[in-house]
Amino acid sequence: MKIAKATEQYEAWLSRHLRLIAKDLDFKHQQMRTLPFPFLRATYYRWAQIWAGICADAAKAPKVLAVGDLHVENFGTWRDIEARLIWGINDFDEAWPLPYTNDLIRLSTSALMAGMSCDAKAGLDTILQGYMDGARAGGRPYALAEHHNALREMATARLRQPQAFWDKLHKLPTVKEKPPAGAIKAIEQTMPERGLKWRIAHRVAGLGSLGRQRYVAMAEWRGGSVAREAKALAPSACVWAEVGKGGASIHYEEILERSVRCRDPFVRFQKRWIVRRLAPDCSRIELSALPKEREELQLLHAMGWETVNVHLGSIKPRALLADLSRRPKGWLMEAARKMEKAVKADFKEYAGR
Repeated sequence: MKIAKATEQYEAWLSRHLRLIAKDLDFKHQQMRTLPFPFLRATYYRWAQIWAGICADAAKAPKVLAVGDLHVENFGTWRDIEARLIWGINDFDEAWPLPYTNDLIRLSTSALMAGMSCDAKAGLDTILQGYMDGARAGGRPYALAEHHNALREMATARLRQPQAFWDKLHKLPTVKEKPPAGAIKAIEQTMPERGLKWRIAHRVAGLGSLGRQRYVAMAEWRGGSVAREAKALAPSACVWAEVGKGGASIHYEEILERSVRCRDPFVRFQKRWIVRRLAPDCSRIELSALPKEREELQLLHAMGWETVNVHLGSIKPRALLADLSRRPKGWLMEAARKMEKAVKADFKEYAGR
């Protein structure tokens, strides 16, 4: 199946699960034609459709409750129940039972395509080493208050100008129609107190979820701004890719509950809506927001470790380490290069339409 046909069929399937916003979907299609890395981020449905066939040997691995759409810009920070700054995977829209290798290969492919400055082999070896180190340790969340100095410096660099974050949010256009009741209820439950007056705006963010309903509620509370975002959820694209092989459950909440993780207490679920707090220190981190001078290998090691933090919610460390010990040297680089080639071929075809 060609990429254009796959995109058309996936979006038709997705429209049966939630309302799609045509303008945002058009913008997504434009972004898909810019560069291979944004194309990778925007087309997890295609990855879910082809990866196991291209990486057949690597796909023969124990299954975990996986992130699915993992890449180097799916990481961010939040505050836990103790108000500590936590770093980790930021989005689980595509969570699904998959071979653990899916997440490692997709993360590694994204590292190859994102224009990182470190040597490719060293970078992918470091991701795998972080994953194995995390498995041997039984996992550990990334609390940045007293540990992980280099990671803390990278993650907090964008916090030096918080006003820019709020200015960007306050410029968002107010929605003209009343948002769905489920979104309103989800937002109400996470505001700092009842009876606040808030403005609801439409937000365009991310790439994989572009086209879905996404609302941001903003209010002034006790001397400053507060914001909550409600985003519509749908089953993972793996449901579409696997065509009739199982149900259409949403695993977002389950993967959060089972992972080795310091949870964000402001992430809540209301039927098919997920709501979270938005703030300068509670958001996804793009590579462009990191310092130009950064410890990329330490960052990639942490990404590998955080990946196993998630996987350990559904598998024992020894099962992962046993499977990894049987894999040939260089298996991850080989699989990532194959997927890089496939993604770039799809991008070339799609961008040339």
